[in-house]
Amino acid sequence: MQSTPAPRAALLTLLVTSLGSFMVLLDGSIIFVALPEIQHDLDARISDLQWTVDGYTLPFAALMLTAGTVGDRFGRKRAFLVGLVLFLAGSAVCGFAPGAAWLVAGRVVQGLGAAAINTGSLALLVSTFTDPAGRAKAIGIWTAVSGVSLALGPLVGGVLIEAFSWQAIFLVNLPIGALALLLGVPGLAESRNPQASHLDIRGQVLVVGGLFCLVMGLIQGEGAGWGSPVILSLLIGAALLLAAFLVVEKRGREPLLPLDLFRDRTFSAACTVAALLGFVIVGAMFFMAQYFQSVQDRSALDAGLRLLPLTLGIFLFSPPASRIAGRIGPRAPVIAGAVAVTAGFLLLTAIEPASAYGAVWWRLALVGAGIGCMFAPLTLAVMSSTPPQRAGLGSSMINTMRITGFTAGAAVLGTIVLTGFKDRIAEALAALGVPADAGQGIAEQVGGAGALAGRGDQGTADLPVSGERFAAAVDASFVGSIHVVFLVCAGCTVAAALITAVFMKRGRPEAPAAPPPGARAEAENG
Repeated sequence: MQSTPAPRAALLTLLVTSLGSFMVLLDGSIIFVALPEIQHDLDARISDLQWTVDGYTLPFAALMLTAGTVGDRFGRKRAFLVGLVLFLAGSAVCGFAPGAAWLVAGRVVQGLGAAAINTGSLALLVSTFTDPAGRAKAIGIWTAVSGVSLALGPLVGGVLIEAFSWQAIFLVNLPIGALALLLGVPGLAESRNPQASHLDIRGQVLVVGGLFCLVMGLIQGEGAGWGSPVILSLLIGAALLLAAFLVVEKRGREPLLPLDLFRDRTFSAACTVAALLGFVIVGAMFFMAQYFQSVQDRSALDAGLRLLPLTLGIFLFSPPASRIAGRIGPRAPVIAGAVAVTAGFLLLTAIEPASAYGAVWWRLALVGAGIGCMFAPLTLAVMSSTPPQRAGLGSSMINTMRITGFTAGAAVLGTIVLTGFKDRIAEALAALGVPADAGQGIAEQVGGAGALAGRGDQGTADLPVSGERFAAAVDASFVGSIHVVFLVCAGCTVAAALITAVFMKRGRPEAPAAPPPGARAEAENG
């Protein structure tokens, strides 16, 4: 068993792991204000923007469990540092990408590194801070830093884009990552579990294949046709692969995902709610950034400033929610947060293309405050329900579920907007006197561009309406589509509140003294 680390070593661990998490989550939120710039510069469609997000989050989510096992088995410090190197390499590829294909490739490499960084950072914290009170405080600080990165992401992105270009949002990772490497190589203490599970290659292949087929089918479904053989094959293949994954995990001696962990009600509820939370974060940030930039013609910097009530709400409410959860348990703050997020999304359905910012900012703040109330308590609930010997797996699970929800949000909600936008454009053109066939053709032509379609001359030269009226129809159609997204997100947070109320245990959760029933006994960090 490891001895208690010196205060200086513990603080260095907290600093380095927080830097890694800051960089990873900064890249998750900074991208949103860059998407309209990327779309304009690369002549991209909404589906391309979805892949810009999911190219990062898909490997991030799919490899999180393996990253935790690798860290437990071969060394958490080693896994964390390898993740840093990969993340920096991917950031460089994105920053110097000559085209969309290179950009997505770089995002994939970033996602590989992010899985190791995020899993390793939380596992290193848990293995370093062995006292429950100290661990809760460290996790609270780590989560607060994560909140800072979410809060600063859109603003930093806006500043960098205004001063340089969208490529700068990736290159900014290089100095941050270099500092983490310089401090981490000599300063982090290695920890591992000599009896950790072997790598579950079959399970990893199945879950990666299943998630890839699912995301590909969802993103490409609108363009290829939901009844097309390719899309049906992808969706059926996703269902079969993910079902096979569960069968393999249930029967395996050393599974990638030990299903016995889900026997704990708090663990199961927290993981499910974390996935729903990741889903709705995309709904807020992805589409509100597009609303400000593509509908209201705001600059990237202005959009970043206008998103601050959302991101600052997450940052400001996360630390006190963590302290409350440490005293009374995570159940109450999670429910309160879910109610606040639901109210915020319902209120956002009233915004219009020309809504004044005074009517928007406090609704965003309500969503952000609610997310902040949920963020840290969910992490604490999962980690407190996981034996210390399985810290890598516990940290993998909470992050996997959150990022899986994030990935699904970009795919599902983007598809909802794309589908609804085309229908609304066709209806709006018909109302302006455009013949039905011509209107449908224009809708198909410009639909994939989203609100940006109204800023160009796609098809407007042949329309019996002015470009100004066409742009207004595009804006109204896009905003109507994101109203549907907000309703879906509100439904998700209602479900989150109900799941928490019914299944999460009352009171302060205590960490189990031994692995859950059916799990192989593991030694503590050696």
